[in-house]
Amino acid sequence: MAQASLSHFSSFLLILLLFALSLGQQTTAGHGLSIKEATIDDLQIAFKHKLLTSRQLVQFYLGEISRLNPFLKGVIEVNPDALYLADKADYERKTKAPSVSLSKLHGIPILVKDSIATKDKLNTTAGSYALLGSVVPRDAGVVTKLRKAGAIILGKASLSEWVYGRSNETPPGWSGRGGQGVNPYNFNATPSGSSSGSAISAAANLAAVTLGTETDGSILSPSSWNSVVGIKPTIGLTSRAGVVPISPRQDTVGPIARTVSDAAYVLDVIAGIDSNDLATIEASRYIPKGGYAQFLRPDGLRGKRIGIVRALFNFGGDASLTRTFEQHFNTLRKGGAVLVDNLEIAHLDEIYYNSSSESIALAAEFKICLNTYLKNLVASPVRSLADVIAFNNKNSKLEKLKEYGQGRLLEAEATNGIGNAETAALVNLAKLSKNGFEKLMTKKRLDAVVAPSAAVSTLLAIAGSPRCGCPSRI
Repeated sequence: MAQASLSHFSSFLLILLLFALSLGQQTTAGHGLSIKEATIDDLQIAFKHKLLTSRQLVQFYLGEISRLNPFLKGVIEVNPDALYLADKADYERKTKAPSVSLSKLHGIPILVKDSIATKDKLNTTAGSYALLGSVVPRDAGVVTKLRKAGAIILGKASLSEWVYGRSNETPPGWSGRGGQGVNPYNFNATPSGSSSGSAISAAANLAAVTLGTETDGSILSPSSWNSVVGIKPTIGLTSRAGVVPISPRQDTVGPIARTVSDAAYVLDVIAGIDSNDLATIEASRYIPKGGYAQFLRPDGLRGKRIGIVRALFNFGGDASLTRTFEQHFNTLRKGGAVLVDNLEIAHLDEIYYNSSSESIALAAEFKICLNTYLKNLVASPVRSLADVIAFNNKNSKLEKLKEYGQGRLLEAEATNGIGNAETAALVNLAKLSKNGFEKLMTKKRLDAVVAPSAAVSTLLAIAGSPRCGCPSRI
């Protein structure tokens, strides 16, 4: 879950299918290749022309992590096998290519959020000391797909502890293990969360690309605040198996990168069926043949109907922000999009200000899902949410319990399954979604809705809908 806030960066949110995005061709690598800010296409061309090896690339990122991470704290730990994996990728490229077509992610270092399981020498702790030393049964579903594609798991990105499920007082981007993450573009601005480290690391060139997770705004908001691209996929499009959970209704895993194309390449790899997450079976039916990257066209917005809900663009009288977004709208028009303006979403105030339905449902689901996750670990210092709370009480200085508390954990522990209150909350959420956002999209025949930062995260979270956060510098 993420702290709801409007970004002061001139960024905008497109909730859409990736075919509604347009992007020009990426610059190609040459003898003057700069690894910093290099795209996946740049890196693959450099590999092909033997201007770069995966070992050199990993060494560069390890150097940047060593140099910048003590301050930015975007990475919790690096993979001790990263250079071995790089050498393996270089050998495969030498012996298999060009006779065998390699994935876009082959030999590309990627950081994954510390809530995403890796069955290797890395820990998976959700930023908490309570899970340090725990042993996962297998790689998370998305990690399995990354490894199959030849990606290099560089390490674990930091996050808001327990995916921002510990306390309302916990600062976005803080965890016991990771410390306080720092926005690389503005040290005084929030890095947001909960996928803070993934966004920080992508923005600061600590990895080529990263993975985050989202329950409500946790990819979108940090992507916006750190001026990178984040894609929150439809629920079930990517596997949640092996990921520290909050809610099966709202959890999803998605890429965070510096360009739309890089994010699309990652999405193409991690999307698809995983037998350990049944939701992927239904959602996989909607993956386009040939993947999503095929829609990265300069004319990709032509004819697409994009809605504007003006109630979401409330900047408190800040004329400069208003002008900035009007410029974005004109850019969309020039790209051939049809803007459907001055739309309204029913019950918007109830969803954001007058309803506790989401928090009621999430508290109960968090306890159920986390207890299941902890029980399925091969080994762990804690086996239940109650154990986590007890660990924090016992290790209060380590986990800064006095400063930040653990209110959300206590709230979740106080629930007792899906009872009358939770059922009523779930019914209300379904009604609000059906009569609000879903009705708007259908009635107005929209391909997408544009909004600032994470302004619509809750609308889409309760509907399980996809979204993409794209800063204007891309």
